Amino acid sequence: MNVWFVTGASRGLGAEITREALDRGHSVVATARDVSALHEAYPQKPDRLLAVRADVTEPEQLAAAVEAGLAEFGRIDVVANNAGYGLVGAVEETSDKAARDLFDVNVFGVLNTLRATLPTLRSQRSGHVVNISSVGGFATAPAVGLYGASKFALEGISEALHGELAPLGVHVTIVEPGGFRTGFLGSSSIRVEPAAIADYAAGAGPVREALAVNDGRQPGDPAKAARAIVDVTEVTEPPLRLQLGADAVERVEAKLDLVRRELDQWRHVALSTAI
Repeated sequence: MNVWFVTGASRGLGAEITREALDRGHSVVATARDVSALHEAYPQKPDRLLAVRADVTEPEQLAAAVEAGLAEFGRIDVVANNAGYGLVGAVEETSDKAARDLFDVNVFGVLNTLRATLPTLRSQRSGHVVNISSVGGFATAPAVGLYGASKFALEGISEALHGELAPLGVHVTIVEPGGFRTGFLGSSSIRVEPAAIADYAAGAGPVREALAVNDGRQPGDPAKAARAIVDVTEVTEPPLRLQLGADAVERVEAKLDLVRRELDQWRHVALSTAI
């Protein structure tokens, strides 16, 4: 059985991952900014669950959470970087503060968590880092460009991390969910910048409107997503990327097709720049 370290474990996909891991007999160090929310999420208080307060923007709290987890369970095998939130707004409409706050959690929060947990995985010469991205981290859209950028950054970090950790016996998987009914489109998980520039109504407006009405209507089942995520940590050769949901597969395939078409169309220009 493995020991999981899950950020953002009090609700949404993080809670589903935690429940699935516990149901399979694994132990979980579940972290969140509000430890009382963790107790509410798991009222049975299973013996294999350690609920710890840890804000991913606070490295000292993460270090303490890792220390508590090691004291309780003796090891950490799977690190699930799930904490994060969404941001809606055209690129020009998004304030500097909103963008920086987003990156503090979605990107630097992951880096903080990795710095806290990787020394353990490296010393064990085993383990698995699961970074929860989004299909928007592979193919973004109008009105969610900054959110997509934070997930693009996470994917770039993860690709490099994959190469750095593979020789040490540590796996890395990027999870790219499509739309799942996790409450992600609710006010607790997504922030909205005002639609302040009329010129962007045509480009960003339809996405804004769709996001505003789709909470609870997404096609994905979060319990099934959690099962797929835990499954992938139990195979010998896990993938670098795991798309979840038919909508995610469709968007990834569409972007791959577009990139291939443009590469073929402009290949002569690319190759003309060689010395």
